[in-house]
Amino acid sequence: MIFGKLTLEDALGTILVHSIKVGKKTFRKGRTLSQTDINALHTSNILEITAVRLEDNDVHENQAAERLAKIICGENLRLSKTATGRCNLVTETDGIAKINKEGIDKLNLTNEAIAISTVVPFAKVSKGDVVATVKIITFGIIESALKKCQSLLKAREYPVSLAPFKKKKIGLLQTRLPILRESLLNKAKQVTQNRLQKICCDLTYSAECNHDLHDVANGIKELLSADCKIALILGASAIADRKDIIPAAIEKCNGSVFHFGLPVDPGNLMLMGKIGGMHVLGLPGSARSPRLHGFDWVLERLVADIEVTSRDLMTMGVGGLLKEIHNRPLPRVTAVKNKTVKKKNPKIVGVILAAGQSKRMGAVNKLLQNINGKPMICHAVEAALQSKANPIMVVTGFEHELIKKSLLNFDVELVQNTDYGDGLSTSLRAAINSFDPQTDGAVFCLGDMPEVRPEHINKLIDAYDPEAEKSICVPTYKGKRGNPVLWDRKFFFDMCNVSGDVGARHLIGENEDAVLELPIDDQAILIDLDTPEALKAHLIKKKNKK
Repeated sequence: MIFGKLTLEDALGTILVHSIKVGKKTFRKGRTLSQTDINALHTSNILEITAVRLEDNDVHENQAAERLAKIICGENLRLSKTATGRCNLVTETDGIAKINKEGIDKLNLTNEAIAISTVVPFAKVSKGDVVATVKIITFGIIESALKKCQSLLKAREYPVSLAPFKKKKIGLLQTRLPILRESLLNKAKQVTQNRLQKICCDLTYSAECNHDLHDVANGIKELLSADCKIALILGASAIADRKDIIPAAIEKCNGSVFHFGLPVDPGNLMLMGKIGGMHVLGLPGSARSPRLHGFDWVLERLVADIEVTSRDLMTMGVGGLLKEIHNRPLPRVTAVKNKTVKKKNPKIVGVILAAGQSKRMGAVNKLLQNINGKPMICHAVEAALQSKANPIMVVTGFEHELIKKSLLNFDVELVQNTDYGDGLSTSLRAAINSFDPQTDGAVFCLGDMPEVRPEHINKLIDAYDPEAEKSICVPTYKGKRGNPVLWDRKFFFDMCNVSGDVGARHLIGENEDAVLELPIDDQAILIDLDTPEALKAHLIKKKNKK
């Protein structure tokens, strides 16, 4: 391959290296120059170009890319059109990408002009996804390099292929203990069903039983009777040992436990066994969350008929830290550094959300309505100021100036949310983006809850302990969750990515393992005055008490 500057007399049939403007047209790099092109260049007074001339033993980049793509393309994949020296391998169905890293490395090491990129091994992919791309870096490559690539692979050996998901009968058995709420069982069932739908399966069978050896064994037998190929057992109590209830029940059913533990977080306490032709996965409580979990990796492979061995499980550690991501405000390594005891004085910001348009109240702003001689918003601010939260931040939006005027006598930081019309999510984002970098957590209060008192907020702050997985502190009254809610900073990233007129309530459901419910013997945590009827009833109740 000859590269360099050429006069037009020598440019016919060469490949243009750089894009150039020719009259009103643009000749893109990679263009093979025809006589018509040469004439146009001459007319535009472009008498010299930088180009490549392929020699007899060279293969054009597009032809080379397609040949290499065919060499590596396995089952359930197709080739895209080839252009600019690139050819993609595209999936024909949903499934798991099977990548032979050693084979791909061999090909890439053959010649620096060869660049084959793939998704990570065992990645879950959908129909139409690109799982690999073959790029020839230069405009051509020597024929011998392609022949060497062919010789490196055994006959019918394809380094990239797809294992399609198979529709399998999958059952869920949940165990009960008195401490486990019915709502958690229902949530886990729905989360599991949603998981299975993403891998082309449905929840064939679902049952619940007491958390004891006899009942769990009977529950497993029911899964076998339902002809389930994969059994998911979600215990009310996490598996602590190979002799614990769930593994013991598997063995009681003439099954075997071939591995306990997984170097993926969340998912460390996963157990894997088999009873006849039924795979059994014992799951930790964190599997109730819809977030990516270690057992997802195992389940996906089983559904795609990919064998999973004990060694496979034990080598999932690299890349297995799923709970945190690099751009969270507080990476895990920082959160645990030099911590041996609960932090005595965490920095908890108090946030009063007061930007809403008060539409349900009618023509007036609910936060400015008089309650006991002062605007409603002042009650929420006073409670926050008298609590252990510091500093106190009020997020304003609708009728900003009027809210600001009502708070002139309070030592609070005002954060104006100019996007308040787009919903509550924008107020969360405005507050979090204003936090000091040293903030440990924040307690989010609603401006229309005038009965919340400082002691309610303090109870949340006193209980907050992220090291003990008490990262979301929620008050309850007679079992019903209310407000305010305290959030650890590790959730701020997710809260900033909420959209629309919704808060972060769904994040509580997605992170149940981090939730601490705090019973409070006061209905105040449930009372928000956002309608004329609610405000009137509240004022009458107050008057009658006097």
